[in-house]
Amino acid sequence: MESQVQQLIPHVVIVGAGFGGLRAARELANARVRVTMVDKNNYHLFQPLLYQVATAGLSPEDIAHPVRDILRHQDNFDFRMAEVHSVDLAGKRLLTSDGEIDYDYLILAVGGETHYFGMESIAQSAFGMKDIQDATSIRNHLLKMFELANEEHDPEKRKAMLTFVIAGGGPTGVELSGAISELTHLVLSRDYPQLKQAEVRIVLAEMFDRLLPVFPNELSENTVKVLRKKGVEVRFHAQVTGYDGAQLTFKDDASIATDTVIWSAGVKASAVMSTLGVAQGSLGRVPVELTLQLKEAPNVFLIGDCALLFDSTGRPLPMVSPVAIQQGVVAAENIKALINDRSPVQFRYKDPGILATIGRNQAVARLWGMNFRGFLAWLLWLFVHLIRLIGFRDRLLVLIKWTWDYIFYDRSVRLIGPCL
Repeated sequence: MESQVQQLIPHVVIVGAGFGGLRAARELANARVRVTMVDKNNYHLFQPLLYQVATAGLSPEDIAHPVRDILRHQDNFDFRMAEVHSVDLAGKRLLTSDGEIDYDYLILAVGGETHYFGMESIAQSAFGMKDIQDATSIRNHLLKMFELANEEHDPEKRKAMLTFVIAGGGPTGVELSGAISELTHLVLSRDYPQLKQAEVRIVLAEMFDRLLPVFPNELSENTVKVLRKKGVEVRFHAQVTGYDGAQLTFKDDASIATDTVIWSAGVKASAVMSTLGVAQGSLGRVPVELTLQLKEAPNVFLIGDCALLFDSTGRPLPMVSPVAIQQGVVAAENIKALINDRSPVQFRYKDPGILATIGRNQAVARLWGMNFRGFLAWLLWLFVHLIRLIGFRDRLLVLIKWTWDYIFYDRSVRLIGPCL
């Protein structure tokens, strides 16, 4: 009898344990529905701090939290650790690595993946920056380069080992560049005193003429100045064409000999979106109605990086967590509305502002219609990211590590070990 009653309760499946998926699940906590979240990982990842794992500032467990623990008090919630291979809209089911999952309502919050713009050599030889495996691989590689350079007598080989190129001048590229600079000049310089810091070269390559294009010009220009003071070589109009693991080439025929290229120049919607059998827009994102419903299947909602929706100026909404979080709320509310025979509401994005850190005491921010930079912006960045971490334990550990790093110029996770 209980199983029959359960079958009569609408089943809402949420694919993706990111910011949007978690928020949608929480909004459905008191609804008369069964909620099943599906993700290939059993944790929620706080991606904005992923670069700090890559630069030995934080451990993976500091920015990742088990999904089951986050929602353990939600009675109508269940979790399935599985990778979604495709979506059958007609059959209202998911085909996953753990079998089929039927749904009455579906929220796709699958996020994005690294976009290499068809350059196979970059995909094979460069590092991406989308998950914990990427970040720990970068950390291991950076530290290993210093170990190898410390024993290398050939100056050309040593130069390539100590040349680090970050492709892409968005927030991830800027934050990585600043963090690698501080890691090498403030921390590793003490671990490897026999290496000359002048041999370390950090290059931030941007194909257009400015960094942080979503920020005001004033803050973009300030970012360039701060990075250059930190010893980062900022190169504009530097369109990458290939990388063979030893030589990075650009469209203007220039090249850089390097053993390290980190790709932060592009993101596209998850490949799962191509299985829907509907038209896709730019970057593989799928257009949705203002209610976040898929036109071809009104019981399916798309949120976050995989959804293509435009703002009042006609530009696509950015692929950032505030968009996903706000859309998660609306998607959940609209599912409850459909269940109760009410009309769904339209999504309206409220921009909370943007922040990016450049390193110690330096950040840029656009909040409340005002521009901030320097130390004040850095404090705002610290506060915003700290309070958005899930769980008191994670907040406390991150705060302790940040304080230790700030006072003692030390990174606590300088370990070369297996990737998670």
